[in-house]
Amino acid sequence: MMKFTTLLRKPAEWMLLDGPHRDIVITSRVRLARNLEGPAFPGFATREGRAETMQKLQPAVESLPEMKDGFSEDLGNLDSIRKQVLVEKHLISREQAAKSGGSGAVINRDQSLSIMINEEDHLRMQSIRSGLDLRVAYAALDKVDSEMEAEVRFAFHPRFGYLTACPTNLGTGMRASAMLHLPGLVLSEQINQVISAVNKIGLAVRGLYGEGTEALANLFQISNQHTLGEKELDIIARLERVIEQIISHERNARRKLVEDKPHKVLDHIGRAYATLRYAHIVESKEALTNLSMLRMGSDLGILPPDLGRTIDTLLVEIQPAHLQITSQRKLSPDERDVLRAEILRKRLAGVPEPATASLQPPPEPEEPIP
Repeated sequence: MMKFTTLLRKPAEWMLLDGPHRDIVITSRVRLARNLEGPAFPGFATREGRAETMQKLQPAVESLPEMKDGFSEDLGNLDSIRKQVLVEKHLISREQAAKSGGSGAVINRDQSLSIMINEEDHLRMQSIRSGLDLRVAYAALDKVDSEMEAEVRFAFHPRFGYLTACPTNLGTGMRASAMLHLPGLVLSEQINQVISAVNKIGLAVRGLYGEGTEALANLFQISNQHTLGEKELDIIARLERVIEQIISHERNARRKLVEDKPHKVLDHIGRAYATLRYAHIVESKEALTNLSMLRMGSDLGILPPDLGRTIDTLLVEIQPAHLQITSQRKLSPDERDVLRAEILRKRLAGVPEPATASLQPPPEPEEPIP
């Protein structure tokens, strides 16, 4: 099996690939919640009961063809910083990181598939892809789900579908989401209108690390809220239509900003460039906001086109747990801010100054998005 050090060193596949609409949609993610028939759900199980479920599920998950030579660990064997690294890499949830023994994670080599054991449900299976690629993410997870169902019996009700710890997951047990980078809508002060409209049609908008978290780096998660009474592909199709509309609004917002307030755009990008290239103390929130501006600068043609991949990697690498793993010791907040600035200066040292004369509005879409 893969060691934690290898998992840490290897960037996730989604960081390296250019999926559809990658300039705006960072990732697509699909998650399935499943429980075994018989044992109590994790929140109601005894320590011994959770351990028995773990002993049954971990070998079954490890034996899946997709998880060959992957990473597998009882989270009780990881310290809090290593568990937080997995959260920062979007491989386990914050809720699971707070658990101790009897809870585990199995992750494939390219980090596109992650299976949590004994989180809120016995199994939380996740597939993540670059860009707007929800159908591909679902197809990969559907295959894993079928393989698991051939090995174990899932709790299923003819009327309510898959039974889950939280009633909002009943039915398909599926959550589909996309992480969108929306600096144009934020700078043009339209983001609240978009969030309100999305909420009204039954979708959820969350921050960088899911429910209850802040939309740092102008990143927003859009996901379905209802899982009962709809088929998986119907949920995905509805989500895709809304995301495509948001993509259109974001492109229009960027276009209007460039046309009407080019100096405002250049100022935001220029200040971000100067801070990240030369500052010696950078707080986490400041770093994420400025990286967002550099990413937009890359999308608008005034910074190198391949800078987006570097930024997506840095968004993870400058998080607190990653910094402490890098330094191999626990750091105070002030020490993290200094190390974060040092890493940013080194990683962005070769990036040329913004080519302000090259600022161009995004092209009009060839066909209007329905």
